[in-house]
Amino acid sequence: MKPVGYIALIETYGLDVLVPALVSHIHEKSQRRSIQVEGRQEECYPGRYDPGSTWQDQLLFALKHEGVNLEILAAFFRTLSDKDLIELVRSAPTGRYVRQAWFLFEWLFDRHLGIPDLDQGNYVHILDPERYFAPGEGQGARRVRRQRVIDNLPGTREWCPLVRKTDSLLRHIGNGYSRMMGAKLASYSPEVQARASQYLYLKETKSSWELEHLTADSRRSARFMELLRTAGSLDLRSESALVRIQNAIVDERFAATGFRKSQNYVGQSLASGREHIHFVPPRPDDLPSLMGGWAQAWERMEYSGRDPVIVAAVAGFGFVFLHPFDDGNGRLHRFIIHHALAIGGFTPQGFVFPVSATMLAKLHDYDACLESYSREIGLHVEYRLDAHGGMEVLNDTLPWYRYPDLTVQAEALFCFIRDTIDGAMAEELDYLAAYDKARTGMRAVVDLPDRSLDLFIRLCLQNKGRLSASKRRLFEELDDDEIQRLEQALAESDDRAYGQAGNVPNN
Repeated sequence: MKPVGYIALIETYGLDVLVPALVSHIHEKSQRRSIQVEGRQEECYPGRYDPGSTWQDQLLFALKHEGVNLEILAAFFRTLSDKDLIELVRSAPTGRYVRQAWFLFEWLFDRHLGIPDLDQGNYVHILDPERYFAPGEGQGARRVRRQRVIDNLPGTREWCPLVRKTDSLLRHIGNGYSRMMGAKLASYSPEVQARASQYLYLKETKSSWELEHLTADSRRSARFMELLRTAGSLDLRSESALVRIQNAIVDERFAATGFRKSQNYVGQSLASGREHIHFVPPRPDDLPSLMGGWAQAWERMEYSGRDPVIVAAVAGFGFVFLHPFDDGNGRLHRFIIHHALAIGGFTPQGFVFPVSATMLAKLHDYDACLESYSREIGLHVEYRLDAHGGMEVLNDTLPWYRYPDLTVQAEALFCFIRDTIDGAMAEELDYLAAYDKARTGMRAVVDLPDRSLDLFIRLCLQNKGRLSASKRRLFEELDDDEIQRLEQALAESDDRAYGQAGNVPNN
């Protein structure tokens, strides 16, 4: 197995980069095949694909067969002189992949090589639209006359995320989850929809806190619920706007005045008194550049008309990986997902999509989604902890945060959304429809006051559909026949009513 493309450049030049999502090898006796290994794609090519042994050969093979990896390209270009790049361009100035390399060098380092502009040749995309979710012309992409390329990168040199068009993502998009959700909602009465919405706001709030092993008091819960109702109507791309939201969801004692000025980390204390570090975010000095790039990339992707779930994954997971505050990053990350879905028209107005509840129910999948990025970062960051748990990062970590591949996170978010439609949201709607049916049937037996009727239902659901003998005294005005007929009416409403015994809606 002979490494080629990006992995060959990494090994030959000792590049300190994250392992790429796609790795290629040449095997003389192998057929062309693609396999998944620990979440990464490995491509095996027969001998006729062998590009040669020079760095030029490996670079052009990578751009042609593996696409654009900005982190690796930036690290590799630093090993070359301007003269090396100039000679490459002069060897084939109109070659598609040579032009890509030329443009990306100048874009990454914001400087021009001593080469005249091209005056001939068709325009080519920097990101292959068949391979990446990228803006088109009229959606933010721009023509660059110098190399005769179409710059369709979704971000800036400060922060530029990439999402690949995997078969999984294309299938998810084709499923039309937003239309599916709209059709499901339309099958219920407006009254059921309204009551479900109220409950789901509460469920989303509670779940978002529980994901961080926290319990919000009633005041902060109310504030977060009100914040969720504003999703889609705010501008969250400035530091001041993010600070206001952070202040609304954390204890006042930990309210930020700006992005953090100290190094934070995600970890847990061990019995030995040591810390087990899960993730080390960027250094505070790097945050202004990274967060500015994050805001611009989010705006570009939104403007480009990308699928709202792709935009939400980039904005939400991009934020949490930058971790700009000392407290509240996880809740803010999930709120940003809601906000991006609402802006993109994915979520119906006045309705919250309880994706945090699904993340909580599928905690292993959510953790795996976060760790697929954080684990790689952890292999490269050097740090030390003082006696009080304060962290100092010892090496330059900025390159590992600038150009994230968020394909895995986009795939995970689509799965959470699919499971939310079939799970938490469907269960609540079904339950409320069954509950209304039960109330109607029971009123035909005895016209109980609302409070008594709700209490009867709750007590029965907590006791497998029957009113327990110990609770019989609460309904002394009813005879045994009426009790039995009320229980029967409840049983006939819908078996799904028994699934959420503690969730009797308020009138």
